[in-house]
Amino acid sequence: MTFTTRFAPSPTGPLHLGHAYSALLAHDMARQAGGRFLLRIDDLDQSRSRPEWEAQLKGDLAWLGLTWPEPCRRQSEHLPDYRAALERLSAKGLTYPCRCSRRDIASAASAPQEGAAHFGPDGLIYPGTCRGRAMSEAEPGDAIRLDIQKALGEGSLPGFTETGAAHAGQHLLTPDYLLTGIGDPVLARPHMGASYHLSVVVDDAAQGVTDVIRGEDLFTATFLHRFLQMLLELPVPRYHHHPLVRDEAGKRLAKRDDARAIARYRDDGLSPDAIRRKVGL
Repeated sequence: MTFTTRFAPSPTGPLHLGHAYSALLAHDMARQAGGRFLLRIDDLDQSRSRPEWEAQLKGDLAWLGLTWPEPCRRQSEHLPDYRAALERLSAKGLTYPCRCSRRDIASAASAPQEGAAHFGPDGLIYPGTCRGRAMSEAEPGDAIRLDIQKALGEGSLPGFTETGAAHAGQHLLTPDYLLTGIGDPVLARPHMGASYHLSVVVDDAAQGVTDVIRGEDLFTATFLHRFLQMLLELPVPRYHHHPLVRDEAGKRLAKRDDARAIARYRDDGLSPDAIRRKVGL
């Protein structure tokens, strides 16, 4: 099977050094393996995605020396794919509608009887307020969640292979971690069609991705992604989580860090090779 990886930025702001590192590393690994590098546009959040940001990120990546086949997959054009996956899980009785706001969840999680609040790959661990609601009760504006407890009855738990240095090896899913470390994640958000967690496993399967290369901040999310792959009977890629590029204070870079935007370095006269050196490649 041909080594196939992808870089999937959101067109909601400028690419920064952390993006450059992840994209360059994935591109390098694909070339070294004689494989394919794909660009995927994560534009499910249409309220924040902008064509001008997409054009700029493509220009920045091309300036860095990256190439990819066109047309690239744009998530907003594949909503039926995510809907079909969601309906498949719902047909098994594994989903329920949730009308809790972020404030509701934070309030429930901070109640004295709950102890310290716990965070997972989907944010605060959901306390299960709406668990037990039937999909027939869904209303416009509801999110759709996966009932982890019910889903655990769908089969023996699998594992995944990690090749990144920090977590290299085989990792097995466990009921305890899925229940207490992840909780019931959102699979579809109002006005977005799908959550990141659902869309990424559907997209990777649709594009034949064999190797997922991304930042180590998403390592814990891989346990949820592997669980969804099992439930949807999707192929399983290898995973490689790399260190994050951080600022002088040790804080991870974000799109608000315009001072570290690739376009800013371009305007200042730095070369693509200088960017490579700056991120340790």
